[in-house]
Amino acid sequence: MDKNLFIGRDYEIRQLEKYRNSSESELVIVYGRRRVGKTFLVKEFFDDTYDFKVTGMYQKDKSEQLKNFYLSLLEYGSDCKAIPSDWLEAFNALKKLLKKAPGDRKKVVFFDELPWMDTRQSDFLGAFEAFWNGWGAQQNDLLMIVCGSATTWITNKLLSNKGGLFNRAARRLYLMPFTLYETEQYLISRGIHWSRYDIVECYMALGGIPYYLKLLDNEYSLLQNIDHLFFKSHGPLWDEFDHLYETLFGDARNYLKIIEALASKKSGMTRTELIKTSRIEDNGLLTQMLKNLKDSNFVRAYNSFGYKGKNIVYQLADYFTLFHLNFLRGNQNPDEHFWTHYMDNPAKSGWAGQTFEQVCKDHIGQVKRAAGISGILTEISSWRGEGESGKAQIDLVIDRRDRVINLCEIKYSVEEYAISATYEETLRKKMQVFREATGTKKALQLMMITTYGLKRNAHSGLIQSQVTLDDLFLPED
Repeated sequence: MDKNLFIGRDYEIRQLEKYRNSSESELVIVYGRRRVGKTFLVKEFFDDTYDFKVTGMYQKDKSEQLKNFYLSLLEYGSDCKAIPSDWLEAFNALKKLLKKAPGDRKKVVFFDELPWMDTRQSDFLGAFEAFWNGWGAQQNDLLMIVCGSATTWITNKLLSNKGGLFNRAARRLYLMPFTLYETEQYLISRGIHWSRYDIVECYMALGGIPYYLKLLDNEYSLLQNIDHLFFKSHGPLWDEFDHLYETLFGDARNYLKIIEALASKKSGMTRTELIKTSRIEDNGLLTQMLKNLKDSNFVRAYNSFGYKGKNIVYQLADYFTLFHLNFLRGNQNPDEHFWTHYMDNPAKSGWAGQTFEQVCKDHIGQVKRAAGISGILTEISSWRGEGESGKAQIDLVIDRRDRVINLCEIKYSVEEYAISATYEETLRKKMQVFREATGTKKALQLMMITTYGLKRNAHSGLIQSQVTLDDLFLPED
């Protein structure tokens, strides 16, 4: 394994090393969003060398999955004479193969895209349980890695399994997208040396998804790269949106209704607002879909300040999805240089301002460090309400255990941000409405999160702490 290939996966590598060196068999679940680098991590860590590996086939039936499994058995030296008739027989053939492997080391088995093998009425999961519980877990030299992009299947069928696998799949590795710091390091490793302003804009379009970032060309500018990936005829990402939701959620129609409803309101929606906008029935299915979207990090769920578990606000949080819905859905413009020509369009500025708020929320640890409050226990929320002085909305509230509340204003601009007399009055009113509506006795402090900081003027003294774009690039603690 070449550790220089890995960026931002130090914890996962340490865990895999621990599982490989343990004195008992291990079942390890590696999961996360499509394109986040799950297969790459396993492949590079084990130098693509296994005692058995099989990859599930997308939208293929039981017979084709079993044939694929059989061919993999033969590849690794099995003497199986025919395609297994069912999954119990298939796993029995795997057991016989592994028994022949050398006994002086851990036997490594890798099931990639495991959820795709669990086709309708195949009883794959029952056979998998029987294999692991009846034999695999009883060994002391088996390291079984299962992987999949269908996070909902992994969560519901494995991690929340109440049957034979209950509490047996204790090893789980959830791969998160890169942070801004990790994204910068990755781009540098690929010969891309952009300003941090450009890196943030790149992040707002692609997120910290390694596969998408790998598609960037170091000979192009950021604008040229976005044009090439999205707007060039049949470019590398022109149909990624459809594949993304189909592979994650199967029948994605209702999921897309939720996503499109949330995209229509940047500050997010309560469940009641979401039902009204999406026209999806208020039932257990909606609850499960929202859970699946949260588990996949496509939707962020915030408590509104002052409501413990009530008035939860759901907000679209996937950068790639936001970009697609803003600029590609219904776009019949054949201009292959759309992004370059669009750079000064007010709609782009609106998208950038909205999405920069998401970036700040995804880097709340860096925000706290820059503000000097990383050691203070906090609760993060949003707020909108009404007091005697009117209505107000605050997209990021940091409620601190030291009896201080930071009300955060987030501004994305190409230069230092100047607070005008009108905006100063707006900020004062927000603080007043917040105190009236919440009745809080805690001290209120205004925090500004901007790209290049505040311009000092007669109105900037109201701001008690600042965080800049550079601060968001701090590495994790």
